[in-house]
Amino acid sequence: MGVAGLIVAANTPIANVAWKAFPSLLCGNTAVLKASEDTPETAYAFARLLEKAGVPAGAFNVLQGLGEEAGAPLVESPDVDLVSFTGSTGVGRWIAETAGKRLLKVCLEMGGKNPLIVCNDADLGKAVEGACLAAFSNAGQRCASGSRILVFEKIYDAFVKAFVERTKRLKVGAQDQDDLGPVINETQLNNMLSAVGQAASEGIRVLAGGHRLTDPDHRDGYYMAPTILDGVGTHSPISRTELFGPITCVYRVSGLDEALRAANDSPFGLTAAMYTQDVDRAMVFLQKIRCGVAIVNGPTYGSEPHMPFGGLRDSGNGAREAGTEALDVYSDLKTIYINSDARKASRDSGEK
Repeated sequence: MGVAGLIVAANTPIANVAWKAFPSLLCGNTAVLKASEDTPETAYAFARLLEKAGVPAGAFNVLQGLGEEAGAPLVESPDVDLVSFTGSTGVGRWIAETAGKRLLKVCLEMGGKNPLIVCNDADLGKAVEGACLAAFSNAGQRCASGSRILVFEKIYDAFVKAFVERTKRLKVGAQDQDDLGPVINETQLNNMLSAVGQAASEGIRVLAGGHRLTDPDHRDGYYMAPTILDGVGTHSPISRTELFGPITCVYRVSGLDEALRAANDSPFGLTAAMYTQDVDRAMVFLQKIRCGVAIVNGPTYGSEPHMPFGGLRDSGNGAREAGTEALDVYSDLKTIYINSDARKASRDSGEK
């Protein structure tokens, strides 16, 4: 296609770089990657590796800077033939609007407020572990984070008790043996604390966490305690806003119909999960859930790199960037017809 403008987020820096750079180059494009200002070295190190591997100079380029000074000019440049963006919904909307003025091809992978449904027949231990992983791994800094846990009322109390107990045992820190680390910067941390404080003022109960860790082991970092909120309405701001941190809400639902209505009642549509031992219930969930990735008996994240990934509505524009589907992003289709005259070809070749 030409020049690919690639804009990545900070949450999984090497993965975000790799799943844009490799298919872009594989399809014959040159690439200009705007690195996240919070993880600038990762993209630069990747570029050095490509150089050592023999990728021609100028085929892959790294652009450093803030969004307004570096990312925006990349999107607006008439020399860019497509833009692939991973980041917030607000920025994604601006990119779609700006690129649309010149019909620029755009791939948008944006936020999520992903539901995890726990049915009354679920394996409780596996469901609790899956909810903890979905909500808190990588400090909740995943677009596929499980930030809405919908639990059938028959097992609600038992699940919530076990979930809170498991959450309070999580180890927070920067060592390999820790379960989750800090959030990316102080601004993000303050946004999370403000959202939880506002929720508490509305009568929403904080069952675990809800505060910054300030003890000697954590006071020098941006550590948010793993947080569980209860009594949240489906239209509460904290139910509909992606916080991108270790914060999740639990909701009591009467059964499958209410769970599906609540799961789909969201501006986002990226991933969703359900824990159940009923295959028929699982098939109904897979059919009716409105999202790009659906998982049965697993957490809301963990999509493999050979599978397509992307979402609906505020989560994306329908493009799928991982898997072989990524080739559709970084190339164009061309339909070709060749009409030949076999008799003329035979005469020209001297054949009888």
